[in-house]
Formats: sequence, C-alpha cells, structure tokens
Amino acid sequence: MIKKINLIGLLFLAISTVKAQNIPVYQDDSKPLEQRVEDALSRMTVEEKIAMLHAQSKFSSTGVPRLGIPEIWTDDGPHGVRPEVLWDEWSQAGWTNDSVIAFPALTALAATWNKDMSSLYGKSLGEEARYRKKDVILGPGVNIYRTPLNGRNFEYFGEDPFLASQMVVPYIKGVQSNGVATSVKHFALNNLETNRSGYNVNVDDRALYEIYLPAFKAAVTEGDSWTIMGSYNKYKEQHACHNKYLLVDILRKEWGYKGVVVSDWGGAHDTKEAIYNGLDIEFGTWTDGLASGLSNAYDNYYLGVPYLKLIRSGEVGTKELDEKVRHILLLAFRTNMNRNKPWGSLGTKEHADAGRKIGEEGIVLLKNNNNLLPIDLTKTKKIAVIGENAIKMMTVGGGSSSLKAKYEVLPLDGIKKRAGKDAEIVYARGYVGDSTGEYNGVVSGQNLKDRRSPEELSSEAIKIAKDADLVIFIGGLNKSDFQDCEGNDRKEYGLPYKQDELIQQLAKANKNLVYINISGNAVAMPWINEVPAILQGWYLGTESGNALAAVLFGDVNPSGKLPFTFPVKLTDNGAHALSEYKGGDEINYNEGIFVGYRYADKQKIKPLFSFGYGLSYTTFQYGKLTADKKQLTPAETITFSIPVKNIGKKDGAEIVQLYISDEKSSLPRPVKELKGFEKVYLKAGEEKVVTITIDRSALSFFDDKKHEWVAEPGAFKALVGASSTDIKSVVEFSLQ
Repeated sequence: MIKKINLIGLLFLAISTVKAQNIPVYQDDSKPLEQRVEDALSRMTVEEKIAMLHAQSKFSSTGVPRLGIPEIWTDDGPHGVRPEVLWDEWSQAGWTNDSVIAFPALTALAATWNKDMSSLYGKSLGEEARYRKKDVILGPGVNIYRTPLNGRNFEYFGEDPFLASQMVVPYIKGVQSNGVATSVKHFALNNLETNRSGYNVNVDDRALYEIYLPAFKAAVTEGDSWTIMGSYNKYKEQHACHNKYLLVDILRKEWGYKGVVVSDWGGAHDTKEAIYNGLDIEFGTWTDGLASGLSNAYDNYYLGVPYLKLIRSGEVGTKELDEKVRHILLLAFRTNMNRNKPWGSLGTKEHADAGRKIGEEGIVLLKNNNNLLPIDLTKTKKIAVIGENAIKMMTVGGGSSSLKAKYEVLPLDGIKKRAGKDAEIVYARGYVGDSTGEYNGVVSGQNLKDRRSPEELSSEAIKIAKDADLVIFIGGLNKSDFQDCEGNDRKEYGLPYKQDELIQQLAKANKNLVYINISGNAVAMPWINEVPAILQGWYLGTESGNALAAVLFGDVNPSGKLPFTFPVKLTDNGAHALSEYKGGDEINYNEGIFVGYRYADKQKIKPLFSFGYGLSYTTFQYGKLTADKKQLTPAETITFSIPVKNIGKKDGAEIVQLYISDEKSSLPRPVKELKGFEKVYLKAGEEKVVTITIDRSALSFFDDKKHEWVAEPGAFKALVGASSTDIKSVVEFSLQ
C-alpha cells in the first residue's frame, strides 16, 4: 500500500514537472518581464495587437482571450474609485456594492505638505481600486494652478512645480504597491477647461520645462507611474494625445519612459499621428469624456480598423504597433497578470480614518484675530451655523471625479456631533445655490429645494446670528458647472449666490464670525477686514464634517499651508494681467515662468494670502539659518539647518520652507523658488533642528537656447520661512 502511494506521488510529481516545463514564458512569473513581453508579443496576430490599442467599453480595453491575457479595466479617479457605469453608456450600472470612501481632493492633500500623507492616500486609494478589480486609476492630476478660474484646479497639487513633484511621487508608489497603475494626467498644458479640446497653447520652452513639466517628469522618472494620460488641448498645433514633441521627444527620448500612454476620453483625432507620435491606448473617441458619443464604434477608433487597413495596404509597417503592444503587455504583467498583488479592501474604517487624517492636516487657518479659534465650549453656549455648504454633499459632482460615497459626514452634522452636548447648535441656510444632487446618474439623495425668497433666507440667517455667541458661515464654491467642475471654468473670482453681501451682513450682526471656505480654488474676499477668523476647508470627502469640527474645536491643531496664492483680485495673477484667459483657439502664456508667487514677487504685489501660508493655534520661533559650507562644487550637496521651537501652549506642526534666490543670472529668474520643505511636529516648548539638503539641480534653470538645464557659478541665497512672504532667516553661499 505504501509503495502504491509513493508511486502515485512520484507520478503526480512527474506530471507537475512536465507541466511546469511546458508553461509559456509569458506566463512564467520567474522570468524577467522583458522576456515575458517578447514571448507574448511573438504569439499574437496583427488583429490581436490592434484590438489592444483601443477601448472595448467606456472604461476597458481588450486583452488577448486566446492567450489568457485579460482585458484592462480603468476607472476614475484621483479622489476615490468612480461607481460602475454601463458597458457602452455613461449611465450608472446600478450596482449596490460599488460605494467607496471619498478621499479629500488633491488640493487638500497638497496643503498638508506631508509626503507621508501622500503615501497613505495612495496606498488607501490603491486598496479600494484593487478590491474593485481596477487595473488603472485615472489620476493623479498634476497640472499647474495657473489661474484661480480653472474649473479643475481642485484635482491638482497647486501652483508650484517642486511641491507638486514632491507630493505626487509617494501617491504613485502607494497606489501601485497594490498592483494598480496610476495614470498621471493631463500631459500637458491643460490649464483651463473652457474649449479644452479646441485651444492651442503658446508657451516658451523655459516655462514648459521649469513650470509645467517637472511634476510629470518626477511622476515617471521617480514615481515610475505605469501609465500617463494625454490632455485634450493642442500644443504646437498638434493635439497632446498624439503630440510628437511631448510624447516622443520629451517623454520617450528625454525621460526614457517605457510605460503606457493613454488618451483622455475623446482626446485622439488622427490615425497617423496616433501611430507615430506615441499614443498606446485610445479611449472615449467621439465623446468629450462627459457626453455621449457613437455607440458600439470601438473597432472604428483611430487605432482600430483604420490602423489595420493601413497595415494591410502596406502604407504603414508594424514597428510602431509592436512597440505599443510591448508597453501594454508590460502594464498587464504588472497589474492584472500579477499573481502576487494584494487583495485590497473597500470602504473600511482604516480608509475613512486615513481620509480624515489627511483632511485634518490639509485644513488651512487663514485668519484668527483675537484667537477666536479654537472655539471654547465653556464660554460658547449657542452656535449659529449658516450656509448651504454646511448641508450640501460635495462628493457628488465636479466631473469625472464624482463619487458614490459610502457615507459623507456633512459639516453641520460634524459640528453637532462634536459640540451638540455642550452648546445649542442652530442652523439657517442663508442662500440657495445649487439644489441639485445628481451627476451622471450618481444621486446624493438630498432634496435641497427651498421655495423661500433670498430676502427670507438672509433675514432668517441674520436673526439667528444676532442671537448666537458665535457664528460659523460655511460657504464658498461647489462642484456645479462653472465652479469647481470639469468641462468649464469659473465665470468670476468672487463668491457665487451673493454670498459676499450675506457675509458682510453677518459680520455686522455678530462680531464673532468664522468663515469656512469650501472650495478647491482661491476666491475674492472683499470683506476680509470684517471677518475675524477664516478657514480654508477644501473638499474633504467622506469624513469632511468630522475633520472640520476637529479643527474648529481644537482637537486638532491646524497645520496646513496653501499650495497656491490667493490674489486680492484677478489682475494680481500673471495669467490675467498679461494674457487673455478665455476659451479662444489660441492661449498665450505671456507670463512665462512667472506663475503664482513668482509673479507676485516679481511685481511686488501683496497677495490676499501667500503661497505656503497657514496659521496655527500655537507659535513657532525660528532661529538662525546655517549652511554646512559656503561654497559648493557642481558635484556636491549643501545642507541647511535651522532650529525651530514651539513657544506656544499647544502641540503643533510647522512646515519649514526653503527658497533659493540666484543673485545674478544670464537669463531672467524668479526672485526666489521653493526647493525644499519639511513638516516638523513639536510639542509645546519643544525645539528641533530642521535640515534640508539640495544639490546643483536646485540652483539650475532651463536654457531654452541650449535646450539644457544650467547651474551658473556665482552667488546664491537660501531663504527659510513660514511662507513665501514670511522669510525668517537667510544665508548666502556660492556655486563654483
């Protein structure tokens, strides 16, 4: 009997060994990825290769069923995994198991200035995407904040290329640790939404390389994003989704990118340009990514049958085809054919807690006269909460980032939960803005219709404000069209729905007024001198209300800093002062490299709130900045050190910012540029020495005549501060 069992065991082992020896190379996990790619490619027909280059549904592209290579499933977006839609329609699929945690919008993440938070964000989002069986998450967005009118700014990391570069890399690595690819977007120069598929951007190479490309370069060279998404606009009169200069000359040749280039939905326009200029997978043709297009027309996409016909006629070869398929196969082996990827998880408390922590760290305290905040509940017994944004869900709307959240804690509910036992909380709407709660079939379930007149609404608000110990006005923008929303830009810099008038009336009714600005953009504040306390509250997702309440009542000490400048008025912004900002066919970036604080510094314009600005409930004292050397060679690094002490009574965190100024340059340069930052946590009374190290790249500018980065020998200054306009200490050094 034992001999029989042993014989069976040996036979089973022999069969297993034979099977293992017969596994195709492309299915063998032990083989190098390059070998697996080439083996799979060699087994494919031309028709199978063509099929991989274009969508088969709204969000998926074809695999190779004959070889067991799965289809690739993508999904929006940067702040959470979009709910399922029908195969060939934008309408919701009606699933009951696709509700997710909505994470804070990327402007809030950028405002944390915390790379650990970016990593946590990416890891958590990647786990949700993996559980939902997504292979590619269509994000993050790293387009530069050129103007506060861009409807899609809330999806991006702000105005500074260094900050965006530092924050995007951990996000990418966090997502991709789950076997889910990121698709960094929108490459490139997609800095406004109006007429986004029709306009051509005119920008000099210095601005392109110094301002608009660095975050993309970091995403692919440091973050190793497995895919990158082209943008809708044109550059050099060629659409960006098949733009030779962007995709071939820069992305492939200069940066050595081996990943997949996908079109934005409807971003492809020409078969031959798509063949030769770097596009790998075409999505959403004949739609702008939001509206309907031709149904069941996937084979007729530019990279479908038209490409196949050109090959069969001999007009084009298959070299480019094979290269595209290599990129796609490599993506497949890293994602849907990776047997070792984690299982993921969805809608968990851990993910909600992560979102809340990110939100709490991103909230920015903009003003706090007489220490009105945090709210002292031993002295404050009646709180009036006013404003539509206190009760309006913000996870629904905004375009492709619209989500079906598992839940959303509204600001009013968060305040009631935190303070309702210690104070009376009363509410008045004050104004009616957007009463709808639906986007692409995602329904919030809220009924915000109100038939009262504007006069009745404001009168009610003023009445309860007069009778309260403290007023919290929660207003700002929302994710409706022409506000913080994809597809169109804002029409004005001021607040909508006559909120400015209401705020001024409330300030007269009660001197203890807190304004919370819910937005992903800067707004005008003509009443700034009348309102003692202001918070930038962003779009904080699922745990929004709890995060805001934690800061309002002092459970969390605010530590966020602005990732973009708040100008007093639009003409204080370079894009508006020097360029025409509207949806024409030609968009001129006349301000060049002078974007955001760079323009304000150059023109000596005092902003409403500076880049990098944010207050705390405690006070930080900076010591003297020192450097470990006075001169450095091109091969060396230089380290700057500065002591920072918390001299207040509350524990807190400060973001120490390093700016570099070139004292003399052959080309015009900004007054200073961010080149380093560290977030330091200090207990009350504690002091730490913060160190930041840079190399010659931090001293370099792009010489567009030589087409290379240049660090000219000479004198430089290192400036360390709490914001771009609050410089605490300066040290001089030189490059040999």
